[in-house]
Amino acid sequence: MTDLDYAIRPAGPADAASMRDIHLAAFPTAAEADLVERIERDGDSVLSFVAEHGGRPAGHILLSRMRVSGDGRDCRALGLGPVAVQPSLQRGGIGSALIRAALAAAAEAGKELVFVVGDPAYYRRFGFAAATAEPFEPPYAGPYLMALALSDMRPPERGRADYPPAFAALEGPQ
Repeated sequence: MTDLDYAIRPAGPADAASMRDIHLAAFPTAAEADLVERIERDGDSVLSFVAEHGGRPAGHILLSRMRVSGDGRDCRALGLGPVAVQPSLQRGGIGSALIRAALAAAAEAGKELVFVVGDPAYYRRFGFAAATAEPFEPPYAGPYLMALALSDMRPPERGRADYPPAFAALEGPQ
């Protein structure tokens, strides 16, 4: 599929039902849709964007608050995900545009790191790397946990990265 016409904007309360529908359509279970709702309900949502195509919501991305520290200092960090696009519109550039918009907004907000649990082949193109996440002791480890430094911070030798409590309801990395 070629690039589609779409517009990205901050999500608002009126988008809740559409966001849920997008996640339900894009994933095989309701886990991601439930996760978005719980993160919002718990007040851990920091950045949330909707992509509109044809005047209707077609994609959604959420960045949530994380507790991250390294070498004795707190780091300003967010967790990316979930991100979803209506299946009929996937591979048209909407997901990539949502990720770029969210990362730009995180950098503009002064965040230092963004973590993601996902497919390394996909997220590497945005600059995410397992090596950046390696010094941190998170609940999810391995090649699917990656991070992206948004600032010129010195990487810690050892740290801790905790996702919001809503992630504990998942049965492992998605």
